[in-house]
Amino acid sequence: MEKKPLPLPQVYRLIEPGPVVMVSSSRQQQTNIMTMSWHMMVEFEPPILACIISANNYTFGILQETGECVINIPTAELAEKVVGCGNTSGEHLDKFKAFGLTPASAASVSAPLIAECHANLECRALDSHMSAQYNMFILEVVKAWIDPNVKHARTLHHLGEGEFMIAGETIRLPSAMK
Repeated sequence: MEKKPLPLPQVYRLIEPGPVVMVSSSRQQQTNIMTMSWHMMVEFEPPILACIISANNYTFGILQETGECVINIPTAELAEKVVGCGNTSGEHLDKFKAFGLTPASAASVSAPLIAECHANLECRALDSHMSAQYNMFILEVVKAWIDPNVKHARTLHHLGEGEFMIAGETIRLPSAMK
């Protein structure tokens, strides 16, 4: 099998880390939603996540200032709204209204949950020292919510340049983890 070189700016399309999520935040009575693909688990108990939020993104300043956000996990049914939120800035736009999404009160943080998402993770920033150089925030999940009616969530996975894969077939293999 002969392989060809891949341009380095396209590497990100091969190593997508997980489902596309919607990060909700709030500051001074103004809410925002941004779409994010770059996140990963760092620790399981307590659950700690690392995420990349560009310094050019409106959410970056809100998260630096408040230290709180909600990671909302949408299903494929919300794909157009997910992309819409990702293609607009919340600096002068109420994305909840613009995209017909419902803010719901969180239990532990000031940022709202997105009611239409099948899961919501209330987060507090543990470490933002890497945000200046790498745009990376380390977040602790302090409360988690899931819709028990969604059995196998069909999540979106970003492949770059407007392409997404939808999670599909599930297989079960032996595992030592519980």
